[in-house]
Amino acid sequence: MATTTASVAEVCAQAKAASRALASASTETKNAALRAMAEGLEARAAEILEANERDMEAGRAADIGDALLDRLKLTEERLAGIAEGVRSVAELPDPVGEELERRTLYNGLDLRKVRVPLGVVAVVYEARPNVTIDCSALCIKSGNAIVLRGSSTAAHSNVVLAQVAREAVASAGLPEAAVSIIAGGDRDELPELATQEGLVDLIIPRGGEGLKKVLKEHATVPVIYAASGNCHVYVDASADVDQAVAIAVNAKTQRPGVCNAAETLLVHADVAPRFLPRALRELRDAGVEIRADARTRSLAGDVADELREATDEDWATEYLALVLAVKVVDSVEEAIEHVGRWGSGHSEAIVTRDDAAAQAFVEGVDAACVYVNASTRFTDGGEFGMGAEIGNSTQKLHARGPIGLRELCTFKYVVHGTGQIRD
Repeated sequence: MATTTASVAEVCAQAKAASRALASASTETKNAALRAMAEGLEARAAEILEANERDMEAGRAADIGDALLDRLKLTEERLAGIAEGVRSVAELPDPVGEELERRTLYNGLDLRKVRVPLGVVAVVYEARPNVTIDCSALCIKSGNAIVLRGSSTAAHSNVVLAQVAREAVASAGLPEAAVSIIAGGDRDELPELATQEGLVDLIIPRGGEGLKKVLKEHATVPVIYAASGNCHVYVDASADVDQAVAIAVNAKTQRPGVCNAAETLLVHADVAPRFLPRALRELRDAGVEIRADARTRSLAGDVADELREATDEDWATEYLALVLAVKVVDSVEEAIEHVGRWGSGHSEAIVTRDDAAAQAFVEGVDAACVYVNASTRFTDGGEFGMGAEIGNSTQKLHARGPIGLRELCTFKYVVHGTGQIRD
């Protein structure tokens, strides 16, 4: 199992060689590898959970915080969900070889635009051991080799999970180097990985601003940033109050330590007197700390004394915790303006019964995912029918939103002729 005695460059060179075999592998071979991966997760569940508990103990001792601990934690239920996600990826159509376009040119040339793998995808991530399997499964199915670089926080979990993935691909007759993990922990590994031009075709980081900063300083290979999520729920004047309360509470509390959880609640002044007392009470009962503007505090009813005053820093913060900023606005336009100023372009929601307001929000908000009458918590490759995701992109070139199988491919033009030459 290569947890890496080889150098970063050697690991990437081996992955590049493996990517050539993967690019031409049959759908059945790739699916066999994924099925073996899911079975390996189940067969070695006790070993995986034991390794994860070692990481959890170290995380608690280091006081890494509840949000990171939640991302780090594996349970029997979560592990079963990861295995089911791998099987779901196996059931999805193979994107490799998909014909995107075909036409005959004026000179008789037959021109086809065909989907092909990227080659070698490197994923750099913090705390989340599920990423090891989710990303490996997506890369294998899309014909890409993967180089994993997790954090020391999840080192024990990642080593076992990567071993499961490597053994699975080998059992299907694919090169073990199709899945590689760099786990040495050396600080120089990340800058070195980010400069493997000709070997690494794409880097996807999943982590905080510090990780992004390092990559922006050093990367010479393409990067898709799986960015932070400063997400909003806007409750419009016409909103159904019962529905709005349920959506707001779910978006904040269902799993607060993830990028698609709501961080700010915007409420139209016309509905605020009916909505806020109830919503704030339910949020408080769920353990949420509220940072509110003056208008919200004046309408908060019996929880008013428990609210903290919001500052500009609160509007800009991705809390990843049971903390929520709340503001009263006077129009859908003001809500759109607030989202545009403070949002990260990840996931935004409006709750409304007014079609015109919904359309204005959908058209006016610049984000990867915009919801009408639904929680932001659905921004996820699994929920979107992708089986899993390799990250959520807030960029606009190549991939946006959940990055799944098709987003891990590019295309090439295949041209057939009958001896044509150009005059």
